[in-house]
Amino acid sequence: MGFMDKVKNMFGKAKDAAGEAVDKVQDAAGDAAHKAKEVAGDAADKAKEVAGDVKDRVEDLTQRGEDAAEDAADAAGDAADDATDTAGGATGS
Repeated sequence: MGFMDKVKNMFGKAKDAAGEAVDKVQDAAGDAAHKAKEVAGDAADKAKEVAGDVKDRVEDLTQRGEDAAEDAADAAGDAADDATDTAGGATGS
């Protein structure tokens, strides 16, 4: 075997090794991309779930606030009526 044959053989082996390395990298990159999509999907699902829980909690608190405001308005009206009745009784009307 001549010198050029040895050189060609070395380059051929290097080319094969490089091709195998590229294939492994591509497989690893594909696996990583797939895993990243799964993680992103899971994160998005969890974010939607948490956002829904927060929305429900805010709606509950808002309703409680509205109920408290109504109760306060009713109590103020009753107090005004009582004050009017008391004032009317004190003036003899």
